Parts: sequence; structure tokens; C-alpha cells
Amino acid sequence: MSGPGERLRTLVHEGRSDAPGRFVDVLGRIGLVGYGVVHLLVAWLALQIAFGVPDVPADAEGAVGTIARTPGGSLALWVAAVGLIAFAVWQVTAAAVGFRWVDGNERVRKRVGAVAKAIAMSSLAVLIVDYLLDVGSSGTTAQTLAAGVLALPAGRLLLGLGAGTILVIAGAMIYTGVRRTFMGDLEVRHLGPLARRVIELVGAAGHLARALALGVVGVLAGSAALFADPARAGGLDAALRTLSATALGSSLLVVVAVGFAAFGLFCLADAATRRA
Repeated sequence: MSGPGERLRTLVHEGRSDAPGRFVDVLGRIGLVGYGVVHLLVAWLALQIAFGVPDVPADAEGAVGTIARTPGGSLALWVAAVGLIAFAVWQVTAAAVGFRWVDGNERVRKRVGAVAKAIAMSSLAVLIVDYLLDVGSSGTTAQTLAAGVLALPAGRLLLGLGAGTILVIAGAMIYTGVRRTFMGDLEVRHLGPLARRVIELVGAAGHLARALALGVVGVLAGSAALFADPARAGGLDAALRTLSATALGSSLLVVVAVGFAAFGLFCLADAATRRA
């Protein structure tokens, strides 16, 4: 009699992707579309900052709020939250028994990446549900989180380790963007050369833009740890504003915003073609 692990492998091998069944596959693709829309809206909000609208929150919470204020936005967010959770389940399955077309270190790397995707998707789903239920996370900013960590024994060390982990993830995103390894997770053999090239380019640009923004988040967290000052920490919105304040100014923020928009478009292609 086959155990749960064997039944899971059978479901994966019989489906079009590493999702554990058709239902999760479809919902997960809906979640990817929602993830892409959030990135497109973050790009739009970042452009507003670049062009002089100072009070716009250019992060996932700002994007969720923008969607919620549109007609039918709350319903769309509930659907997106369910889809994001389904995609997280899909990625956990891929981490356990997926990526059967590669082996060795490449399979290990992809499975670790799948776990990271599951965490990211689950976090966004929680943010959406919190917003919709009006329980909010307005007090859970990067600064309050940093303050909580710094209050712990060896808090500066812990926050420093967190900052280092963020920087490692950003480095992995750079590797993914430069080497374009994300293409191996897509089923694009039926597409023409131009379509494959466009997906590759927007995916590379998107991964590199997200890596730059996440890298700044890591640097801000490291600064908070170094100076024991939680006010120095910041999330995506703070990172984008930090980029805007560099010598390159708004021009750099526009480039990063375009990269976020590219990642949003890549997510739409990802939703249509993902196999892992």
C-alpha cells in the first residue's frame, strides 16, 4: 500500500506541474497573477514618488490598499489571497518531490528557492487577509520589528544575522536574474522564439530590480543592528525612497520601478507557463 509521499509523487507526475492536483494548480496560477498585479501597482506607486508625490506608500500594503479601493477590489483580493496560499502549497510540494527534470545541486537550489517562494506568497496572503479583516499590521513596521529584535538578548547579533540573510537572498536573486535560471521552471517549448525572449528579458529585469530593492532593505537592517537604532530599519517603501535619495536621484527609482513592472509582467507569463 502506497504511503502519502508516494501518492503525492503520483499526483505531481500525472499533472501539468509540480502542484499536488489540478485544483491547486489552477488556484496557484491565479495567485501568481495577483502577485504580478501587486508588483505592477508597486511600480506605479514608485513612479509617483519619483515624480514628486511624497506620501504614496510604495510597497505591498500600498498596492493592496489601491486594489481594495477599486470597485470589486475586496473580492479580487480574497481570490488573490486564496490563490497565493494555493501557490505556497504548490511550492512546498515542489520543494518536497518536484523539479524532477534536474538533479544534484541544481535540484537542491531550486527546492530551496521554492521554500522561499512559499514564504513570500504566504506573507503576502497574510497581509491581504489582515487588510480585508481590518486587523491590520499598521504597528508591525520594519522599525517596530527591529525594535523588538533589538530588545532581545543578543538582539544586535540577531538583527545582523537577519540582515545578512536578506542580503544572501538578494544575491540569489541577482544570480537568478543574470543566469536566467527561472526559465527552467517554465514550459515554453510551445512558444515562438520572440515570446521566449520577451519572457526572459522581463524576468531578468524584474529579478534584478527586486534584488536591488531587497539589498537596500538588508543594508538598512544591518545599519539598525550596527548602531542599535531601529529607526534606521525599513521595508520596501523605505528602500525605494533611499534609492531616490542617492546621487542618481529619481532616475534610479524610475529604473527600479520599470524593473518591478517587468517582474509583474513576468508573473503573468509565469502563471501561464509554470511547471514547477
